[in-house]
Amino acid sequence: MPWLALPFADKHRKLKLWNKYRVSNIPSLIFIDAATGKVVCRNGLLVIRDDPEGLEFPWGPKPFSEVVAGPLLRNNGQSVDSASLEGSHVGVYFSAHWCPPCRSLTRVLVESYRKIKEAGQKFEIVFVSADRSEDSFKQYFSEMPWLAVPYSDEARRSRLNRLYGIQGIPTLIVLDPKGDVITRQGRVEVLNDIECREFPWHPKPVLELTDSNAVQLNEGPCLVLFVDSEDDGESEAAKQLIQPIAEKIIAKYKAKDEEAPLLFFVAGEDDMTDSLRDYTNLPEAAPLLTILDMSARAKYVMDVEEITPEIVETFVSDFLADKLKPEPI
Repeated sequence: MPWLALPFADKHRKLKLWNKYRVSNIPSLIFIDAATGKVVCRNGLLVIRDDPEGLEFPWGPKPFSEVVAGPLLRNNGQSVDSASLEGSHVGVYFSAHWCPPCRSLTRVLVESYRKIKEAGQKFEIVFVSADRSEDSFKQYFSEMPWLAVPYSDEARRSRLNRLYGIQGIPTLIVLDPKGDVITRQGRVEVLNDIECREFPWHPKPVLELTDSNAVQLNEGPCLVLFVDSEDDGESEAAKQLIQPIAEKIIAKYKAKDEEAPLLFFVAGEDDMTDSLRDYTNLPEAAPLLTILDMSARAKYVMDVEEITPEIVETFVSDFLADKLKPEPI
């Protein structure tokens, strides 16, 4: 390799970079503006495949309206210009028929789409196929009441994957009418909000840990406050306790145009939470304040009788300043 590398033994910096850029699999190539530290492109592997001569260097992000520009299809063969998306919330749906979780999500998403449209909301979905043949695409798309990028337009499908740094499917990116990202967790939101009451699913600072959003524990360090959910209002009180701290952290990093270095959860008592405690070898205490870093296989635990805002804030600050000693998971 004619470029630089971190020393092999420098595991600490390697893990910090994995977490900072939410790397979930390898190989992964992320382009960064060295002057600002901001991400230029999350899916560099597609960039070098599509532009091996570097003619589009430095591969900066383009507006969604520019990347998606062109004809879109309905499953009856009708062609619709992408300009029809203007003024609407848009879900960009990366999926494929060969993927069982994709097919399961599609069945739910069809109902969600209909409920949102029937409520009078301006909403459209654009299917970006990862199918392995046009026949598979057509079969799968026949189940969908929304629009799709033509399967034959591989370049546009690839550019959309590059734009959002897609690392796995199914992925549903929800955009506001200006084309800015509201959430990259559309899959989780759809599964957690079957009646679509919280559409367009602006991110919440603190989430209640569920089967459907537990996958986010693998995306980077997560603060998880375990509580005794048998006590009335315990989970809600725990959310209210954490929320101001979460909002402060999120706002601080948003001002720098960066993703927050922590996700925030409250976990009650159920089979999934029991499995998580078993997997991470946590004590049965409640309340129990933890930070779990699955990619580093590390945990940070504060087991005290009473959790106060001051304790949480100090715990988070010490973690971000690398003052806490990790325990292995």
